[in-house]
Amino acid sequence: MLVFDNVSKVYAGGKRAVDRLNLEIEEGEFVCLIGPSGCGKTTTMKMINRLVRPTEGKILLNGENLLDKNVVNLRRSIGYVIQQIGLFPHMTIRDNIALVPRLKGMPAEERYRRAEELMELVNMPKEFLDRYPHELSGGQQQRIGVLRALASDPPLILMDEPFGALDPITRDSLQAEFKNLQQTLGKTIIFVTHDMDEALKLADKIVIMRAGKIVQTGSPDEILRNPADEFVEDFIGKERLAQARQQLQTVGQIMNPDPVSVGMGETLSQAVRLMRKRRVDSLLVTDGAGVFRGWVTVEMIDRHKNWDAAVADIMETDVPTVRADTLLRDATRNILVRGLKYVPVVDERKQLAGILTRTSLVDVLYDSVWGDAEDESSGLPADGEGA
Repeated sequence: MLVFDNVSKVYAGGKRAVDRLNLEIEEGEFVCLIGPSGCGKTTTMKMINRLVRPTEGKILLNGENLLDKNVVNLRRSIGYVIQQIGLFPHMTIRDNIALVPRLKGMPAEERYRRAEELMELVNMPKEFLDRYPHELSGGQQQRIGVLRALASDPPLILMDEPFGALDPITRDSLQAEFKNLQQTLGKTIIFVTHDMDEALKLADKIVIMRAGKIVQTGSPDEILRNPADEFVEDFIGKERLAQARQQLQTVGQIMNPDPVSVGMGETLSQAVRLMRKRRVDSLLVTDGAGVFRGWVTVEMIDRHKNWDAAVADIMETDVPTVRADTLLRDATRNILVRGLKYVPVVDERKQLAGILTRTSLVDVLYDSVWGDAEDESSGLPADGEGA
């Protein structure tokens, strides 16, 4: 547990950037600090690893006062990801990821094995380990920045607007990917953002700040349903609050739990026969343990034309996924923004659990946004009436 006990940061002239802050963060919790510019959210986060030293109060990690720890050892024991990424251009991706383990004395073989394991977690090719940062895209570089923070297996990771400089599609993909990674690894995350949509998508707990003080703390649903005051209502926005009044459905409530899938070792001819039998033009691909590995389409097979080849030889592996407990408002971005027909649903072990189709999502959006009002105003027959 991380505890802020009456913590303040007072600058020259008596300005209180953070004012008597009290906050408890549980192990494995994803906490977003959010608020307008100058509210104290970044200062609060930086006090944890002593980039900013508190003027008053205590910050306790599992009962130990962080202000009493050696500052170098403290920073090496906490992961840190920033918007500017901060990869060293003269070092390979392998050496960038392994930097903190090297500083902590981990043997080369062990730290490089750790780098390979982390690359596999985010489905990045191991060949990238021998490249340099300038050879990767912005999204790929930010993935490496996250992996570097995870490399020494810290219990706590600080993230300062890490996805703010990315384009919307890359940003959305990384948000979903990192949330899945955090849930899989069980890390405690302190995440600073100015984007309410990002906080609603990622956080287990949102901390809204104003003028150095906490205005409201709660889960995304709690804050949407019961904003503390007019400031919180204005900060969230009327549109989000209106949407929150609709039923907060999850992917698991409307997904198809029986998607058409094929094993990685099946041949392309077997895949085509399954497509023909089930009348589909693509298949989700799983391994022997039921873990989702990618998808294969009829176009991919037609281009390959070697019917004896394995599905694993041609399948697409860079495929967005969602979890069954993901809110539909978040899954909407994955499907509609990317122009996908469907998105696979996986569990915490990445095993295939179902499929969410664009059609089922649009049906729910139609019902929740317009409901019966559209039928009445248009003169069209409601469901169950007419042809």
